[in-house]
Amino acid sequence: MIADRHGVKVFRSVEELLPHVDVVSVAVPTSAHYAVAKTCLQAGKHILVEKPIAVTSAEAQELVQLAVEQRCKLQVGHSERFNPIMQVMRPHIGRPVFVECHRLSSFSDRGTDVDVILDLMIHDLDMVLSFGPGAVEDVQAAGVPVLSSTIDIANARIQFASGCVVNLTASRVSTNKMRRLRLFQRDNYLSIDFHTRQGMICRREAGTGVRPSIIIEQLRGSEEEPLKLQLESFLAAVASGHRPVVSGEDGRAALDLAHRVLEAIERFLRRNQNDAAASTSA
Repeated sequence: MIADRHGVKVFRSVEELLPHVDVVSVAVPTSAHYAVAKTCLQAGKHILVEKPIAVTSAEAQELVQLAVEQRCKLQVGHSERFNPIMQVMRPHIGRPVFVECHRLSSFSDRGTDVDVILDLMIHDLDMVLSFGPGAVEDVQAAGVPVLSSTIDIANARIQFASGCVVNLTASRVSTNKMRRLRLFQRDNYLSIDFHTRQGMICRREAGTGVRPSIIIEQLRGSEEEPLKLQLESFLAAVASGHRPVVSGEDGRAALDLAHRVLEAIERFLRRNQNDAAASTSA
């Protein structure tokens, strides 16, 4: 047995485990996040739950409220927040006016209990919200199933009240892997590659010339493991009593926006079905 090989104890259920621990990292399929997280919180345990916080907004709200009542720390595993390249690039992010995100991967059975929005796009939805763009004004989206019974590839356009526009593409049926984010601000352009941990800042050089010159700065994140940094941050929040870097409220906000994207995709699919039916009847 693996447990014998490493000298660790096996627990047959979450309930059997909980009396022996103070904190729990919940890393189960998304469809089980709510049930397992709720059990842990009811037992008074601090938890780090993988993204998304839950499947529905109602479940997320219940977990957030339960954490408050139990005085437990609830952190959500949006691990890109801890990607070393973000630690380097975040100080240069002010008020983006346009953001473009691409998160592409090849197909895997892992994660297909939910659609690509909850599986992949939610990483970028959380990241965008962490920039503080304000209230959401409009969401337009399109998506289709390809290899699973749920949406496998999707594109969303989100307009914020601040004027910021975000375009996001997520796919789990691509041949190439990509995790890239680009931000356009009033006086610069930033490119962030989460996969290679490389970043670029393009700035307009101050001057009086007719044609402005551009200064390009290349940046690189460290080799530290984001999941390790995330766990360390969670334990530090528990020990200090401070708010987690990615709180339950943050996780719920990302999930709420993800569901607005899903609602927009449902409208898109219904329009297509109606158009196809009208074309056939004609």
